[in-house]
Amino acid sequence: MGRTETTKPAGELRREKTPAKKGNSNSSSVDHCFTSASRAFTQKKLADLKSLFVSLASKSQSNDQYVSYPVFQEYFGLSGSLGERIFDMVTQHRKDDKMTFEDLVIAKATYEKGTDDEIAEFIYQTLDVNGNGVLRRSDLESFLVVILKSVFSTESSDAESSDYKEMVDALLDAATFSKSDDGSEKGMSFEDFRSWCPLVPTIRKFLGSLLIPPGPVRPGYQVPHLLYEDSVSSDRLLLKKEYAWHIGGALPHHELVEWKLLYHSSLHGQSFNTFLGHTSGMEGSNMA
Repeated sequence: MGRTETTKPAGELRREKTPAKKGNSNSSSVDHCFTSASRAFTQKKLADLKSLFVSLASKSQSNDQYVSYPVFQEYFGLSGSLGERIFDMVTQHRKDDKMTFEDLVIAKATYEKGTDDEIAEFIYQTLDVNGNGVLRRSDLESFLVVILKSVFSTESSDAESSDYKEMVDALLDAATFSKSDDGSEKGMSFEDFRSWCPLVPTIRKFLGSLLIPPGPVRPGYQVPHLLYEDSVSSDRLLLKKEYAWHIGGALPHHELVEWKLLYHSSLHGQSFNTFLGHTSGMEGSNMA
């Protein structure tokens, strides 16, 4: 794909995709990568990560040696294929269901402290189910459904995948799938992925915060609360909560709490002067 090699520790994470060497050489590689990754954090942050690891390892009943996938999944609030893939990335594809402290530090150093290219490549590899450098549309569809269910689950816990089809199709229609994986289905290359991210900022924020515990400040999770007059029926609003969530990806966190409806043509008329009268002089940002 013509992909540029990234600096450590990201390069170390990619190299772990090859079969591990036996003996001390593999241990030395992990130690070197961990030492390099540790420099990305202050001593206090490393101590905080250690405390988190010990707490999760205790729940895993591993004598503080490792964190199991079920405990990892529960803490970070990640379900389905997305949770499985990020755990596989963090544990460097060992398939042993054990996240060590070194794994956690190395992954967070790349995923949260790396360059934009390193972070983008980490996310791309997380979505690359087959590990062949090609993201198929069908794979991305399943990941997007997981994301939408995660964001809107409190409002529609019984939602089916088909309920999000329109939103998923719209998000993927903005993407380019230019690469073939020797099959009939075209896939998204790394360059395609990088071009797609600015078009779907909320998706990019969500995928960039998978190792942050769920909460109101977790990027990509904020759905603005829409405020409008009681006389307005919700089915008359063009701005649905899913659209508000998508638009909000381009805005700072403090502008994602509440959005107030200032003008609606069916209530206030279709005069442009009336529109200006309702939207002018208001504090804060306005959206037309």
